Amino acid sequence: MAQTGLNRRLSAQDATFLYLEKEEAPMHIGSIAVFDGEVPYDRYVENIASKLHLIPRYRQRVVPAPFNIGHPTWEFDPDFDIARHILPVQIEPPGTDAQLIELAGRLFAGKLDRGKPLWEMYLVRGLEGQRSAAVSKVHHCLVDGVSGIELLMVTLDVSPNPPPPPPSQPYQPPPIPDAARRLLDAVWDSMSARLDRWAEYQKGLLETALGGDVGRARSVMRALEVALPYFARPVAKAPFNKPFGGTRKLACSEISFAEVRAIRAACGGTVNDVVLAVLGGALGRYLELHGESIEGRVMRVLTPVNVRREDERASLGNRISMLLVEVPVGIRDPVERLHAITESTDALKRAHIADGIQWVADQLGMLPTPLQALLGGLPSPPNTVANMVCTNVPGPMIPLYTVGHRMLSHYPLIPIAWEMGIGCGVTSYDQKLYFGLMADEQAAPDVDRLKEFLDQAYVELRAAAGVARSDLPQMGVAAQPRPARRRRAAPIAEQAIAADAS
Repeated sequence: MAQTGLNRRLSAQDATFLYLEKEEAPMHIGSIAVFDGEVPYDRYVENIASKLHLIPRYRQRVVPAPFNIGHPTWEFDPDFDIARHILPVQIEPPGTDAQLIELAGRLFAGKLDRGKPLWEMYLVRGLEGQRSAAVSKVHHCLVDGVSGIELLMVTLDVSPNPPPPPPSQPYQPPPIPDAARRLLDAVWDSMSARLDRWAEYQKGLLETALGGDVGRARSVMRALEVALPYFARPVAKAPFNKPFGGTRKLACSEISFAEVRAIRAACGGTVNDVVLAVLGGALGRYLELHGESIEGRVMRVLTPVNVRREDERASLGNRISMLLVEVPVGIRDPVERLHAITESTDALKRAHIADGIQWVADQLGMLPTPLQALLGGLPSPPNTVANMVCTNVPGPMIPLYTVGHRMLSHYPLIPIAWEMGIGCGVTSYDQKLYFGLMADEQAAPDVDRLKEFLDQAYVELRAAAGVARSDLPQMGVAAQPRPARRRRAAPIAEQAIAADAS
């Protein structure tokens, strides 16, 4: 995935993740990748370094415009040093999975240093069972979930003995423009962007008047009709909907993707509907653990949706919208809960709510940049809209490798913010579905109990759907190697949209 034609200036959506970032709520995404064998640090760094010319953003840092007159720009770092981005970590014996998860939580806390490119990797060695792990962090302004998976396909290999990457030219970064040059560029870019948006707006009005583009107008109206009641009717807060302390605590799980597809075939819906049904069962138990009634109760779950066009594939940055799904945690029958969620998500998709919300967000991006930056720096208002985020990103269904070592498992790590003290990241890899529960320790010190409930809810749904249990190795047990079949590494058809696998 050589990235060509990348924009120098951040989009409004990308810049929003910078403006909204707080020390107790950093805006980076990442993962825990567990590898078979002891991955040598020097070879690992050399392998990533040999591919950096395919990922220009990894050698660029964010440079703000003077007075925030425009969104920041990506500039090549003249002091780039890969040793500042890939760091070795030796875990204490015995190197259990619990130790790895606790370590990843500590490494994930805090903001990335904006004085260098916004990514880091920690190569963890000393895990029991002759394994290694890589804990990665990439700022959300650089990637979303879908582009993050595409980035993964560049940094890793599809075979243990891949051909060398294309040769690169010596790294000779141009100097970062001075403040005067950046100010003039920002003014010019801002004027050009406003003219483009005005022309697009006028075109949209004309097409709507002529009856040729009523679809978008209808999507916007439906999106407003659906979204406005959520703001008018405050959400019933969960025990973890509270201010953050800044420390992070993780819990991870994995299930068979074949079993999930069998549940979907037996009960209907999508892969993401199955995920939300399992999450709903776990949340119901969690609320009862905290002494709360679940009778007739729903939890509002924000689910990001990929809105990339076909010509925007293999591009970094963010192209996401949001759906707010009301998950009925009070329905105890797991199949009935799944049917209710499927009916709700189908209605949202038929009404093209995600498209309408994306259009509204684009209009908000037309606010003057200094105002956007100012609003982002203000204290966040109380969250009365949603309980948590659950993002489901399709990943490769074939094994991946680094310097000859097979990746055994891949757990997603997502940012949390706005008093949503637990976030659920889901991704698929090599015939499994991986869950990463990210929590603020002050808001949800018992996130590991939610993980236990997640496992229990999944077993209940699987049994209710009449699906047999498959032979699934758990975290901490190395998978037996099998010959790699020649298949495309692209996301499978059933998961074409992040968080909306239809």
